[in-house]
Amino acid sequence: MDEYLARIAPADQAAMRAAAERHARLTKPAGSLGTLEDLSVKVAGITGGTAAVPAPAVVTVFAADHGVHAQNVSPWPQEVTAAMLANFAAGGAAVNAFAKNNGVDVRVVDVGVATEVDQLDITHAKVRPGTRDLAQTDALTEDEARAAIGVGFDLADQLVRDGYRCLLTGDMGIANTTASAALIATFTGATADAVTGRGTGIDDAALAHKTAVVRDALALHAVPPTEPLKALQAYGGLEHAALAGYILGASANRTPLILDGVIAGAAALVAQAFHPAVIDYCIAGHRSAEPGHAVALKQLGLSPLVDLDLRLGEGTGAVLAYPIVTCAVRALAEMATFEDAGITS
Repeated sequence: MDEYLARIAPADQAAMRAAAERHARLTKPAGSLGTLEDLSVKVAGITGGTAAVPAPAVVTVFAADHGVHAQNVSPWPQEVTAAMLANFAAGGAAVNAFAKNNGVDVRVVDVGVATEVDQLDITHAKVRPGTRDLAQTDALTEDEARAAIGVGFDLADQLVRDGYRCLLTGDMGIANTTASAALIATFTGATADAVTGRGTGIDDAALAHKTAVVRDALALHAVPPTEPLKALQAYGGLEHAALAGYILGASANRTPLILDGVIAGAAALVAQAFHPAVIDYCIAGHRSAEPGHAVALKQLGLSPLVDLDLRLGEGTGAVLAYPIVTCAVRALAEMATFEDAGITS
C-alpha cells in the first residue's frame, strides 16, 4: 500500500495554467464552453499537456457479492450477479451497448462473486466468494481488503501499460447499494436515512428495513472516517475495495478516471481517504438517482457531467460521459486561436 500511495502526486498545475491561457485565445467568447473548459483544464493537469485526447478508453466492471444480502435488503437473488457476468461476457448488457456506441472497451473482473464463473471469458481475480454479513460482523479481513485493493491497482497498471489512456469504473453486485450507503455515511458523516436508497427498486417498507440495517451496521462497527482500510473491512464489498485500488492506480499513472454511480462514489471516498490527491484524477460521469451518490459527490467536490436519473450501475453513466470528456479535450487541442484565424479585436 505504501508503494502505491508513494506514486501518487497532485495534478500538474503548470499544465493547467497553460490550458487555461490557451482557452483565453481560442476562437470563442471567454467561458462560452462552460463546464467543458474546466474539464479540459483538469484533463491537462492529469496528463501534463493540452493535446492528449484520452483515448483509447476501457470500462472495467468489478463484480462481487455481499453477505448482507441475507438481511433481505434486495428482492433479487444473489445468483443474478453471476448471470449478469455471463451477460457482460456475451455483450448483452446496457454497458456493452453504450460502450460499443462510444468506442470504449469492456473488461469484466470477478473479484468476489459467490457463484463459480470459471467458464466465462473474463478476468478471474476472486479474493473470496462474497463478503460476510456486515450486519453481523466484519465483511472482510484486513488481508482480504488489501488483496482486493491490489487487484484494482494492478489492473490499472496493466491497462495503462496496454495503452489505455482513460479508465472508467463499472460494478455489479446484488446488495452493493447497502454496503455503499454504509461507506458513504462513514466518510461523510451523513445519516443512514440520507444515503440509503431504493437500489433495484424496493418499496417503502423494504427501504425502511434496508435503512435500519445500514443504521445498525454503522453503530455496530463505528469506523472513523480516517480509517479507510477498516471501513472496507467493516462494510466491503470486494468490488468497492478493487475500485478504490483502481482509482489509486489511475492516479499513480496520471490517467483520467471517469467515475460511474453510487458504488464508484463510495469507492472514491475510500480512495480519497487513502490519498487526497486522487480526486485530481477523478471525473464524475453522472449523478445516480441513489441519494447517497449526491452526498458522496458533494464530499468529493465533484460535479457530474450528466444527470439522467440513472440507477443501473455497470459503468453506464461513465461510458455515456466519456464522449463529453474527449470533446472537451479536442476543443482545447484542436480549435484555432484568434491569432491562427487572423481575427483581431
